[in-house]
Amino acid sequence: MSESTPGAGPFDRVTWPVRTKRLLIRPVTPADFGRLYEIRAIPEVTHWLTGRPASYQDYVGRYGTPERLESTLVIGLGGTIIGDLFLGVEAPYSQIEVRERAEGTQAAIGWLLDPAYGGQGYATEAAAEVLRICFEDLGLRRVVAGAFADNASSLRVMDRIGMRIEGRTRRGSLHRDLGWVDGIEAAVLAEEWHSKPR
Repeated sequence: MSESTPGAGPFDRVTWPVRTKRLLIRPVTPADFGRLYEIRAIPEVTHWLTGRPASYQDYVGRYGTPERLESTLVIGLGGTIIGDLFLGVEAPYSQIEVRERAEGTQAAIGWLLDPAYGGQGYATEAAAEVLRICFEDLGLRRVVAGAFADNASSLRVMDRIGMRIEGRTRRGSLHRDLGWVDGIEAAVLAEEWHSKPR
């Protein structure tokens, strides 16, 4: 993988690529779509995703939009893309009079990994680095993540990177195969993240 030029949005405040102990993280490019579609087409992966692309063209239509390009990162291992990350900077709920102060203070994050690379801590390593980017590079105050409550692997990642479960909705999420199921909302504040040893 080569150095990539970030797009608009929060990514332009980060020097790319970012390297962890084992991984390379950078903004997605259209050249990555083939590999990312391969991963998202794996039934084990799509079971928990918010959308299951019906074809490569469907994938490009959903994930090739400017909004998604500005919020998607790829996870590389030794020159191979093994997953992707979502990083969307947003405004939390606020009253009208203070809305300007709330803009761009929070991020929603998510992660996806090729199951062939599961069980080796790569998702945790990548998600932890996204938190570091959020709190150190972007200066955000809070990061949130959500998942279906039965998605045990995502809940483990949330726990390992220091997020706390803030809410569990009782049959508040509709799964395409399972029907109405419980959902989980997790979060971590900047001061909590900074107070823990790395």
